[in-house]
Amino acid sequence: MRTRLKDVAERAGVSVKTVSNVVNDYVHVSPELRAKVTQALEDLGYRPNLSARNLRRGRSGMIALALPSVHGPYFSELAHLIVREAEQHDLTVLIDCTYGELTREQTVAEGFRTHLIDGIILCPWQLGAADLRKREDTTPLVLLGERVSYGADAVAIDSRAVGQAATEHLLSIGRRRIGVMRHLPRNTGGVVGKIRLDGYKRALAAAGLEFDPTLVASVDRAHGLDAKVATDALLDLPEQIDALFCFNDELALVAMRRLYERGYRVPDDIAVIGVDGIAAGATITPTLSTIVPDKQQIAAEAVRMLVERIEGEPDDGARRVKAGFTLLPRESTMGLKRVRRGPRRSTKQAARS
Repeated sequence: MRTRLKDVAERAGVSVKTVSNVVNDYVHVSPELRAKVTQALEDLGYRPNLSARNLRRGRSGMIALALPSVHGPYFSELAHLIVREAEQHDLTVLIDCTYGELTREQTVAEGFRTHLIDGIILCPWQLGAADLRKREDTTPLVLLGERVSYGADAVAIDSRAVGQAATEHLLSIGRRRIGVMRHLPRNTGGVVGKIRLDGYKRALAAAGLEFDPTLVASVDRAHGLDAKVATDALLDLPEQIDALFCFNDELALVAMRRLYERGYRVPDDIAVIGVDGIAAGATITPTLSTIVPDKQQIAAEAVRMLVERIEGEPDDGARRVKAGFTLLPRESTMGLKRVRRGPRRSTKQAARS
């Protein structure tokens, strides 16, 4: 039988109104009474009717999470973490896939043209600052990634630092002809790829090496034939590459398979590093060196900022949070015998600007 407010009131020796005030977190309840009611709530296992509470507050208790893909390992893990974080705030997450299409992203940014959600977390591929300037919907919005830098709270890893860290790792093991494979989905502008490439260039410059644009291959899809063709193009250059920096792990896995098919040894002939830290990278031979974004921090910060906006705080401008990442050296760069078992290099950046 469901516990009623009346049952809690009798247990605590207070009025039903007092119990209601505590359940709804009204401030005008003395600490002594609040403690007494809270104990009674716990003793009786009372669970509030969230639907009724949200109705009184003019909220649905639901937020939307819109991602460009829901089948890839990176986005599926991120979605899982965001759902878990939202649960801590009694929020239900509705997941939508935009496929990286501008019209879909615009619909999401406009609150899906519905009043059923309290807030939106969106990872855009094509949405730009101009779209946000035209936004009329007032539904709280948090963006994931660095593709848009105007008008909304955002959480992202520092892609320039990621590109620099991965390249510095390859340079540290003696590699000098470092090929790059980047994912440039059609019509997206490739903002993150450009930022990551800038980090690659910085690392080369610091090592006294010139940037060679012929070492950069771009693919429209993160897996399949496009990645194989791009790998072949880098392998067929007049001067052999000795390392390959793939801008995500899915590209790296396809590239490693193609290297094997063409008779190259990893890392002896060509060292390979990726980005994202997907689980599959730890199950192949050789295991994949990678940059691991702090997806837990990304999820926690995105939900935290969205909840604050839903609650009406703060009133200041757009906030940007830089999440941390970890460089994880494995066999694809270090070899079977040289993999380090000690502490990982980590950048925990929670600086807000």
